Amino acid sequence: MQPPSLDDVDLELLRLLQVDGRRSVAALARDLGLAESTCAGRVRSLADRGIVRGFVADIDAASVGFAVEAMVAIRFSGHVRTQVEAFRDEVARVPGVLALYNTSGGTDFLVHVAAPGSDALRNFVLDHLANRPGVVHAETSLIFEATRGAGLLPLAPAAAATQASASARRARS
Repeated sequence: MQPPSLDDVDLELLRLLQVDGRRSVAALARDLGLAESTCAGRVRSLADRGIVRGFVADIDAASVGFAVEAMVAIRFSGHVRTQVEAFRDEVARVPGVLALYNTSGGTDFLVHVAAPGSDALRNFVLDHLANRPGVVHAETSLIFEATRGAGLLPLAPAAAATQASASARRARS
């Protein structure tokens, strides 16, 4: 699969949104030296092409009553497409599931979940994960601490940001 073509302005927009997805179009336009309408069109294009998949709130699970987070490794007895796809589609919609990863190796899925406590976590795994057709093993690992990574794109140093602004202005001309 060929990655979509992105120019310097697109990359700088992605860098800025990666740091703060709530930045207004006006602030993005100002930082990039673009007209607001041009900037809004660029952001819309990134979304339309599936590069920006959405803007979501990063909620602290513990602050809303979900004090325990875990990764649950799921293994299937075989790889029956209908069972794997049903698991993916159904489990992704269960409240408390933060993310779902279909993986290779000894584990077929990693499910990132949050629960109010250890009893609720045990019940969640038994009621929503381990009892699914084809599932033969569920192994739960508690998450003691999570640290957000740097993101996909390196943050542009000030000089690069200035250069991107200059490139943006040239692109408008």
